[in-house]
Amino acid sequence: MSELIDEFDGILRWPKKRSDKEIVVQWLSTKFDFDKKYSESEVNEIINQHHSFADIALLRRELISRKYMLRKDDGSQYWKIDQ
Repeated sequence: MSELIDEFDGILRWPKKRSDKEIVVQWLSTKFDFDKKYSESEVNEIINQHHSFADIALLRRELISRKYMLRKDDGSQYWKIDQ
């Protein structure tokens, strides 16, 4: 995973391999707490602290589509779910 995550705890690039994508999204999900509701801007801020390839929306969508987080239909609240 060292080729995907740098020594400063940031995602370097979006991987091509499906298995590597899962690893990256799972790792990113650890940056969120189970017992907290997040606004979209809070989610974006956390993601922004942990990546360096400027695609917050991609990572946010991946967290949702891979079922690491859920959100209200209007996008006003996000929360981490137990896998």
